Amino acid sequence: MQGWDTIVRASEDGTLIEGRPVKKVKGGFLVEVLGIEGFLPASLSAFKNVLERDIIGKIFKFKIIKINKLRYGIILSRREALHKEKEESREKLWQELKIGQVYPGLVKAITDFGAFIDMGGADGLLHITDMSWSKISHPSEIVAVGDRIEVMLLNMDRENGKISLGLKQRLPDPWQDIVSKFTVGTKIKGKVVSILPYGVFVELEKGIEGLIHVSEISWTKKINNPNEVFAIGDMVEAQILTVDKDSRRIALSIKQLEQNPWIDSESKFPAGTLVQGKVKSFTKYGVFVELDSTLEGMIHISDLSWTKRITNPQDLLKKGQKIEVQILSVDSQTQRIALGLKQLQENPWTKIAEKYKLDTQLEAEVVSITDFGVFVKIEEDLEGLVFTNEIDGEKLKSLKPGDKVNVKVIKVDVEQGKIGLSAKI
Repeated sequence: MQGWDTIVRASEDGTLIEGRPVKKVKGGFLVEVLGIEGFLPASLSAFKNVLERDIIGKIFKFKIIKINKLRYGIILSRREALHKEKEESREKLWQELKIGQVYPGLVKAITDFGAFIDMGGADGLLHITDMSWSKISHPSEIVAVGDRIEVMLLNMDRENGKISLGLKQRLPDPWQDIVSKFTVGTKIKGKVVSILPYGVFVELEKGIEGLIHVSEISWTKKINNPNEVFAIGDMVEAQILTVDKDSRRIALSIKQLEQNPWIDSESKFPAGTLVQGKVKSFTKYGVFVELDSTLEGMIHISDLSWTKRITNPQDLLKKGQKIEVQILSVDSQTQRIALGLKQLQENPWTKIAEKYKLDTQLEAEVVSITDFGVFVKIEEDLEGLVFTNEIDGEKLKSLKPGDKVNVKVIKVDVEQGKIGLSAKI
């Protein structure tokens, strides 16, 4: 009767009570509680995948969910007891936790932004930015599921049940005395640890990285893709440009270790001189030519030919081809050298203007048709433009490249190197 009174009180106030499973029966287990036999339904047992020998005769805590006072019958739940134990453990943990203290934890799950750590009753988030003083791209570089680690409690929000944890905070901040360790202007060696479109990150020591911006790689070569120059793991030497402790940034430069070839570029390549060069690359608007081992210049598409309308520079030149060009201008401030190819020949437009006077009529071959007019071939390497408003609309619709059309000269622009034509004769 004393045992039954204890059971009734436990049922009323929700306290847990100890019991011992004595037999497995259909639908669950018989459990002895204070000399009284109770029933534990299988659905409430929490014994899934547990061997029977590890259950029968062992002491467990249960919650009483139903009693029958007439028959002295009780229904138990191990699942709800576990839930309550977990709640009590969580409550105790929250009361014991203190910001700044270090606690053991188990890595429970990993995401792109961090890892969830089981603190033994409550889960905390170890954010990727709090894992290491060094730059990392994914939490899996530092921890793995199942790892047992020690973390520092950074912050806790009891109301929302959130705990913020730190791993790197257990170690000294390598940026603390950064200014004394890395002096602006000195040379330093490091290992390439990350390559991005805008530059290369170099590890100078554990937890300290510097950035070589693409603009600081070479004085003369335009680097569009740092991957073409560097590989992860490469050892490089660079000069320290700036050290910013507050923003935790170090700017590095490779080109500053070399003499700036642009300093004497204007005296080395005076405007108007002819030089030998090698075609290096093409763009829609021109051709880059290597003048020596350090400097490059560009021939704008408009400086390739006096008369020929060039839409693709590769139709005229080939990569690696050696050519002679004229220096048009050198600007050491903007680091640009303008080159000319057509300037090697005499400007023919004065003679063209004399040959094709206004109202001169001729037959020309259609080369291409645009929204603003029709380009026609007047003679080899000489084209003119028939403006849209200078040709009949129906006739314009029927034209195609190769057709012959009668035109007359209505404008010759010697300065711009253009001939305007009309098909309205």
